[in-house]
Amino acid sequence: MSFPFSPPSAAATPGASTASRKIALICAKGGLDECFPVLIMANAARMTGIECSVFFTFYGLEVTTESRVDHLHVNFVGNPMSPMPNMVAGLPGMEALGTSFMQRKMDELDLPRPREMITMLSDSGCELYACELAMKMFERTADDLLPEVQDIITATDFFEKTPGADIIFV
Repeated sequence: MSFPFSPPSAAATPGASTASRKIALICAKGGLDECFPVLIMANAARMTGIECSVFFTFYGLEVTTESRVDHLHVNFVGNPMSPMPNMVAGLPGMEALGTSFMQRKMDELDLPRPREMITMLSDSGCELYACELAMKMFERTADDLLPEVQDIITATDFFEKTPGADIIFV
């Protein structure tokens, strides 16, 4: 199975008008397994012609940081849906094992890695923003971000840029 992506088209949703639909996604988590719901939902929105913006804040900022995007990991500790008990999940090497397993499953499903997803989203017209407060907290500059990030803005700016959008916090 290959990951579906196509430019928005009127034929994507027969009989339904998506021209005025907007979605605003807020990505606050930077784990390999945690960022994909946002990336996949943003891609699905663009595939169906829905206008989409994504705001990367706090640990979600990792997904747009050049030095971090290719090194996101899976953390089982404290995850109530973890397939292993916290006592085992916290042992040395378990995080690396979980990350390796997740990457292997992604490869089997032909799912692009986060960097490629960010590029695909940007190319499809999805607006990508970094949180100004998170940038200051983590001492990042615009030079630290992927080139696809359009701007560094505040949460207030994000809401002002997305009037009428359905807002989803992940």
